[in-house]
Amino acid sequence: MPPLRFAANISWLFPEIPELQGRVHAAARAGFRAVEVAWPYASDPGPIKAALREQNVELVLLNTPPGDLQGGELGLGALPGRQDDFRAGLDQAVHWAGDLGCKRIHIMAGRVPAGRERGSIEKEMEETFVENLKYAADVLNQAGMVGLIEPINSRITEPRYFLNTPQHGASILQKVGRDNVKLQMDVYHWQIMDGNLTENIKKYFPLIGHVQIAQVPHRNEPDGAGELNFWYLFDLLQELGYRGDVGCEYKPLGNTVNGLGWMETYRKRCEVQGKPE
Repeated sequence: MPPLRFAANISWLFPEIPELQGRVHAAARAGFRAVEVAWPYASDPGPIKAALREQNVELVLLNTPPGDLQGGELGLGALPGRQDDFRAGLDQAVHWAGDLGCKRIHIMAGRVPAGRERGSIEKEMEETFVENLKYAADVLNQAGMVGLIEPINSRITEPRYFLNTPQHGASILQKVGRDNVKLQMDVYHWQIMDGNLTENIKKYFPLIGHVQIAQVPHRNEPDGAGELNFWYLFDLLQELGYRGDVGCEYKPLGNTVNGLGWMETYRKRCEVQGKPE
């Protein structure tokens, strides 16, 4: 069972460094061989690409554009009437991913529109999401990429986010029926949404294409005070045969590097348990 590989989410980590390319360099110095980013689209891709190449770091995930953030949007995948905008955003994400060597794109579902109740529009949103995901699967297949959908908890973080349980995510994937669209599991959200992490991870593991981590409830370093025993969860993922990246999407309590002691602890645990580096 090889050890897990961690990816620094440079939209969250190293906030003391303003430019994304600087965060790539910082992540490499801190020991990361992979990074992920939410929305790089306001940046110049050239310096980011150069930093990835210079540091031999892989970009493993980016998100589709969020739409009108100031207008309350957070993704367009499930928004009725926004299919053309969704396709344009998908094209943009695929172009960026291709240029930066990234093979996974998180296709954001979006929020229930303001002024609408979930029950009154849920069926239409689901139909739109399935339609858009089938379209995206074809586009991504041609590019050799994988699409991901992420349930985000509606109890604390995003009360109006459309896709808000792993069960709903699995149902959507069944209706889409494409091998290159998978589930993105952020254990922070899954713990808040449903708990029962061991059984849920085992149940949905065949659908999982990417993993992200943060401690609950404050979304800080995984070894910080909170509800989750990440040593157990890391062992579980290894035992199940997870071979993807584990994205570190958390809010550092202080200086990012000073909070990375948990990675060294994990490395030493792997050595003690006889897991090859």
